[in-house]
Amino acid sequence: MDNVALVLVIIGALNWGSIGLFGVDLVATIFGGQTALVSRIIYTIVGLAGLWSISLLFKEKLPVKD
Repeated sequence: MDNVALVLVIIGALNWGSIGLFGVDLVATIFGGQTALVSRIIYTIVGLAGLWSISLLFKEKLPVKD
């Protein structure tokens, strides 16, 4: 689940990067606008992945073996 969440967060970050650099919302462009149902579902899933990823900040790290 952690890896899925991280992939979705990366997708969201790339979308925000495209908005910031080029003024293009790729999700909205592909799925019919920001208010389209599919776009809203994708935004929601990426947002939930972001919330899940907060927990990764507090996970105990495994020791690195040399």
